[in-house]
Amino acid sequence: PDMYPGNCWAFKGSQGYLVVRLSMKIYPTAFTLEHIPKTLSPTGNITSAPRNFSVYGLDDEYQEEGKLLGEYVYDQEGEPLQMFPVTEKNEDAFQIVELRIFSNWGHAEYTCLYRFRVHGKPA
Repeated sequence: PDMYPGNCWAFKGSQGYLVVRLSMKIYPTAFTLEHIPKTLSPTGNITSAPRNFSVYGLDDEYQEEGKLLGEYVYDQEGEPLQMFPVTEKNEDAFQIVELRIFSNWGHAEYTCLYRFRVHGKPA
């Protein structure tokens, strides 16, 4: 609900995934990922921020391999809120979206995700 240091979804290690069911089917156009800025971090760094990630559209929550919508890098030197456009050609609408995080910026114990948003047009 807020962007205070530590108020995040943290998962062990540098790899994890999150599956989100949207309120309706949409044609995805972009995604935003948000982390606290370095200036708010008690340590002065944001090594727990996600680094390399991909986003997939799924037909249902049991689908093992969704449709790749894009592969991205969150820039720890950039703005706290970063937008990433869908980069893979896609004609399908989805109600379920999977965020897969492959690495962080160096934190050995955990990765923190503050906000993940899905943007698109209603189907």
